Amino acid sequence: GRGAVMTEIGGFSLDASIMDGATLDAGAVAGLSNVRHPITAARAVITDSPHVMLAGEGADQFAAQRGLEIVDPTYFFTERRWESLLRVLERRGMPAPKKPVMTGEAVKEATLLNDRGDKFGTVGVVALDRNGNLAAGTSTGGTTAKRWGRVGDSPIIGAGTYADNDSCAVSATGTGEYFIRLSIAYRICAHVELDGMDLQSAADLVIQDKLTALGGDGGIIALTTDGEPVWSFNTEGMYRASRVDGGETVIGIFGEAD
Repeated sequence: GRGAVMTEIGGFSLDASIMDGATLDAGAVAGLSNVRHPITAARAVITDSPHVMLAGEGADQFAAQRGLEIVDPTYFFTERRWESLLRVLERRGMPAPKKPVMTGEAVKEATLLNDRGDKFGTVGVVALDRNGNLAAGTSTGGTTAKRWGRVGDSPIIGAGTYADNDSCAVSATGTGEYFIRLSIAYRICAHVELDGMDLQSAADLVIQDKLTALGGDGGIIALTTDGEPVWSFNTEGMYRASRVDGGETVIGIFGEAD
């Protein structure tokens, strides 16, 4: 959504996925350009289509036909992401695209978001409801200055998102090419279900050993079948938080929770 990174040509290509651990129903969208909340489009794929993944112009059309909120792509723009794009293009020796033109409220909102100094990237969530059902969702703008319609792991069920009531729920963030090759989200749940590993050990095996050995970087948030939050990452930090019913909110950035 708003604050997403920009593509090489100065546009936006938004991805999201969501999965229901009770039924294994899943929905995903890739390459959205004008849907205000990409995760709602992913959810609509489950409820209003016979498919699991929709991409590009067709996904935008589907969202519009389902009555989801459509915005001008400049809605997603922020100065901070524009400046990041310019830096990447300069390193590549490439010219800058034409800067998006915004007016009125859009300018005000983009400036406010930039001034807050927040760090925005992949947004993930895992949850357990009162009936013991797990779910996971992931949404992202991808990587700065991505080209050729690149799609990362976030909209790919089993790579960036997975949930199964028999094992766990996982949402991932990182360099998607590695998460796709390792089927990170599903692999963690498979270790729990098939190998009898506890979720923290399974997450650490996949992230600290497998992902690191392949040269990838990133991390995951996950939830056990009884609602225990777990995370693992091989980067300096990963923004994260958890809340268990009746317990305290836990917030962390670097190695230890704050």
